[in-house]
Amino acid sequence: MKRKIIDLLKKNENNFISGQKISDELGVSRAAIWKYINAIKEDGYEIESVSRKGYKLIATPDLLTYEEIKDNLSTKYIGRKIIYLDTVGSTNNKAKELAVEGAPEGTIIISEEQTTGRGRLGRNWVSPKYKGIWMSIILRPDINPINVPKITQIAAAAVTKASEDIGIEVKIKWPNDIVLNNKKVCGILTEMSGELIRVNHVIVGMGINVNIDSDDFIDEVKDKATSLKIETGRYIERKVLAAKIMNCFEELYEEFINEESIEKSIKICREKSVLIGKEIRIIERQKEITAEAIDLSEDGKLIVKYEDGKIQEIISSEVSVRGLYGYV
Repeated sequence: MKRKIIDLLKKNENNFISGQKISDELGVSRAAIWKYINAIKEDGYEIESVSRKGYKLIATPDLLTYEEIKDNLSTKYIGRKIIYLDTVGSTNNKAKELAVEGAPEGTIIISEEQTTGRGRLGRNWVSPKYKGIWMSIILRPDINPINVPKITQIAAAAVTKASEDIGIEVKIKWPNDIVLNNKKVCGILTEMSGELIRVNHVIVGMGINVNIDSDDFIDEVKDKATSLKIETGRYIERKVLAAKIMNCFEELYEEFINEESIEKSIKICREKSVLIGKEIRIIERQKEITAEAIDLSEDGKLIVKYEDGKIQEIISSEVSVRGLYGYV
């Protein structure tokens, strides 16, 4: 019911709509409307109430609900079903539960806070309330499991393209980190449930540091993590960015599913790579070796050249990659 009232208020934005009209349209009492309006105000919506005029929407909160995201959403199925949570341990874990229960492709689990957020290789992820975008997408691609890592490149390209759409130029640290001024602002975690030649579902988790302040980061990550707000000096409207990411993701994912290609994604990942052309450290099972990152393959592998001249394609699941002197 709250969703329906919010929709009516938005349709009549800048104008009053009477309690009686809302009551007639929704088939509930005016007393019930009054209670719902108060509950909506508690959610952060600014509503002016005037006797004999009714209610007028003044301002909407930067919440990550479907009601707030949909105005900027142009997708067919990605994000058309959003499970919105105030707090959760991990959006990826919740997404896996819902995927097993049959949640359709494109379903997004999005939370204002994660209490046990995690990144690649089990690393912890700082996820404070109302300051980031913590979301996971449920996918059901009819592909060979060997091709699932390509979806990480699609997600990285989508976040990069969406950030550019709001005037922020970020870079990609292969395979799954988005960086700004050489510090991490986003991590992507892709997890699969499948069999030898069949994918049951794929979960793509994204943790984006949007409006996090310096004091929110624990000391051990301050030298390599940042937020869009810290680096740009401006507040970023999360609901707009979230919608743009969903739009970009669906466009790039459709190329993968319909054309069996990630050409558009790889083009973005190449152009925005923070590693290509640099000396890097490849870390595998506590062993390090130095190489030059020279390109990305068409299927998203990192192509490196060792000191002895040998050229090799690196698979993301096998190694960690660092800059020669630090994170990038």
